[in-house]
Amino acid sequence: MVRQVCQRCASFSTDGPARGGGPGWAVVTCPACAHDTPIRRLPLFVLTGASGTGKTLVSELLLYTFPDVVVLESDVLLAALRSFADEDIRHYWNLWLGLVLHVHQAGKPVLLCGTVQPRHLETAPDRDGIEAIHYLALTCDDAELQRRLRDRPAWRRCDDAFIASQVSFNRWWRDREWQADVQVEGDLLDTTTATPRQTAETVRAWVRERLPRR
Repeated sequence: MVRQVCQRCASFSTDGPARGGGPGWAVVTCPACAHDTPIRRLPLFVLTGASGTGKTLVSELLLYTFPDVVVLESDVLLAALRSFADEDIRHYWNLWLGLVLHVHQAGKPVLLCGTVQPRHLETAPDRDGIEAIHYLALTCDDAELQRRLRDRPAWRRCDDAFIASQVSFNRWWRDREWQADVQVEGDLLDTTTATPRQTAETVRAWVRERLPRR
């Protein structure tokens, strides 16, 4: 569902689902006056994975050096996450899809970096405003992940319980257990021996291979 102010009647509402209007475009209909509005419908690239696999460093390296896409770090809206209850997590990621949809109207796809599970995006109300979602999960071996997390400063609060949870979460990605939740494709990138710059270049190439060519 796409939320917007109608250009004809000025009502603010949840429009109906986005309908196909051609490659890269869709149409949404105002429920108040039936006015159709065209919107850009572009792909979303998601860089995800357990804490410690390299997402933040990679997003920082790409932020000013990858003009093909708009790079966004999901933690900037973390204050909008009301709790870790599943309903609130779904609401949080739907907010992100709404923001991504508006960024897309400027004509550039988004690379969203953060710890998100595919099911939270694929089942969100605003999912139909996005053309396709491509997932790339960063992973690494257990020993390296533990080392990285233990090397973090004290304020990151990476205690034994947190480290154990991230090792388990990393295996969940690595073993592709997430594909049991939703039937979507995704790719894995092992960062165990790669430098952040090497990983960033691999991510850049992965995105470019999937950018629409119209």
